[in-house]
Amino acid sequence: MNVIKNIGMGTGRRKTAVARVFIREGSGKLQVNDADVASYFATSEQVQTVRQPLMVTASDTKFDIVITVSGGGLNGQAGACSHGIARALSQVDVDNHAALKANGLLTRDSRMVERKKFGQRGARRKFQFSKR
Repeated sequence: MNVIKNIGMGTGRRKTAVARVFIREGSGKLQVNDADVASYFATSEQVQTVRQPLMVTASDTKFDIVITVSGGGLNGQAGACSHGIARALSQVDVDNHAALKANGLLTRDSRMVERKKFGQRGARRKFQFSKR
């Protein structure tokens, strides 16, 4: 029986997206929800966002990374994947922590969609005023 050993794990969050990241010894394969990262995300900017922590730590060919992500849209999911990879890389090697923190990859982006208020059309948008 071949058991796969995870050497690092991290949870990344962005907006309403949550990504669970598992780092294993390997050759640089990056899978998101059982698909290749380039085929899962629509744009090259999203793929670049996901790969950013690997580029900063120069470990893009050292590990195989498996990500399960849910919730939100593709941009939020890309940000969540990036955050989770950064957390997992700092867990694998403590020397990565300084480089990741300097590039702002360990900070969770806490911006969320403001909720819609009652008696309004949206979060801030009011109904049109009518004098008569």
